[in-house]
Amino acid sequence: MSNTLFPVFLRLDRLNTLVVGGGNVALEKVSALLRNSPEARVTMVAPFYREELLEYLADFPLVERLERKFEFGDLEDRDVVICATDDRDLHVQIKLRASEKHLLCNVADTPDLCDFYLGSIVQKGDLKIAISTNGKSPTLAKRIRAFLEDVIPDEIQAGLEGMEEARKTLKGDFQEKIRVLNELTKDFIFRK
Repeated sequence: MSNTLFPVFLRLDRLNTLVVGGGNVALEKVSALLRNSPEARVTMVAPFYREELLEYLADFPLVERLERKFEFGDLEDRDVVICATDDRDLHVQIKLRASEKHLLCNVADTPDLCDFYLGSIVQKGDLKIAISTNGKSPTLAKRIRAFLEDVIPDEIQAGLEGMEEARKTLKGDFQEKIRVLNELTKDFIFRK
């Protein structure tokens, strides 16, 4: 069976995200969110926070931290929930309640409880590529990310800005615009 996941890019500054946990896995998850969306609306809840996580969060004053155990009321007014503790029973309970509320839920290292996965991300300027292995091998996804970061030129941003300007000037019907854009981009990335 092939990967049936549907890739999307969420505007986390418009959504309300809850991260449950304060340890290493929570740091991994929240740093992935904030690297990609520094203005993300994130609330974290945990009875304690690792020092490394607190140091990381110092650069993100918009992240709200609740220093206590998770309560089911924490799910109110949320859009996305990420479970990042070492308590599988708690994760199962959160996932059940999140599903009842139609909230998207990611449960660290438990693909069967996830509505979505956090993939590896390649970003060069405005270009962003998400990589998914359907939860089978995050390590392979990271290797592919490293490869793409190496082969995509740093100058890609200037090219993207030029393409945006070209798009604004195109005349003609849809098919003609597509033909011109295809011609402009055919050697785009691999020109040196």
